[in-house]
Amino acid sequence: MNAIIHTNNRYTYVFKRLISIISLYVLVSATALAQYDVSFSHYWEMEPYYNPASVGKENHLNVVGAYALDFAGYKNNPRVMYVGASMPLYFMRQYHGAGVSILNDQIGLFTHQRIAGQYAFRKSLFGGMLAAGVQLGLLLEKFNGSKLDPEDANDPAFARAEVNGQSIDLGVGLYYIRKNWYVGASVQHLNAPLVELGEKNELQIDKTYYLTGGYNIKLRNPFLTIPTSVMARYDGNGYRADITARLVYTNEKKVLYGGVSYSPKNSVTAYVGGSFHNINVGYSYEMYTGTADVGNGSHELMVSYQTDINLQKKGRNKHKSVRFL
Repeated sequence: MNAIIHTNNRYTYVFKRLISIISLYVLVSATALAQYDVSFSHYWEMEPYYNPASVGKENHLNVVGAYALDFAGYKNNPRVMYVGASMPLYFMRQYHGAGVSILNDQIGLFTHQRIAGQYAFRKSLFGGMLAAGVQLGLLLEKFNGSKLDPEDANDPAFARAEVNGQSIDLGVGLYYIRKNWYVGASVQHLNAPLVELGEKNELQIDKTYYLTGGYNIKLRNPFLTIPTSVMARYDGNGYRADITARLVYTNEKKVLYGGVSYSPKNSVTAYVGGSFHNINVGYSYEMYTGTADVGNGSHELMVSYQTDINLQKKGRNKHKSVRFL
């Protein structure tokens, strides 16, 4: 989050003060701290959170939920819950995608919530599918100043009571998928939302730019594949990149996988998961490469459900998921 609180013509960076409130934040790089959006480990499963053009990319209804507990063992550590659903649509002789999502992110005394809807227009192009998407969301921000530590309670940069604010949040994106690979680009917080917190404080959120991509590597063993994916983000102040590879075993409708992800200057993440009867379950543990102990990493649990959808035109729209081929 790159947020500035304005109080009596005085500028105070929120995260500079949060470091004194939540000691765990000294354990990670300034690059990670500067970013407002959540860094989900299972980012490929929650693409609509980052890129609205990805909704409806597959030929089924997809419902996904995730819970992340960051910096385990520390007081006031971040806790995130996400629920989203997306599906393809066919009307007016054209393919579309639609989705909705809800996010609740609690970081110490701050609570960030987002309710959003996504729409994507899809068009066949060069043997693949190109999608252009838009997102309309509502940001709900809360700061509970009544729980400030005594040493921070007299700081005029912070309200001493609970304050709330809200703002419209916009996003746009492009997404192209063809056979075994995909690529996407998007901008979140396109309107750089400004959230007023009470009468004296306001929260400014910067635009965030995303680039994603992935490729499925097929092996000689027909039961094994290696899906690879990458996501990079930049908000004008900090950047983060994640590079992920998983070994996937598929036997009929049963899927098992294990994998690893690396984020330069941030962390290493291990994955394990599987799919049974259209239900996908995944767990990850993120170990930070800074000064945090191995046991003070981040846990994430992801559960999703998928069911096929017949889009009227039988035999068309047969673009398989590039996650499990």
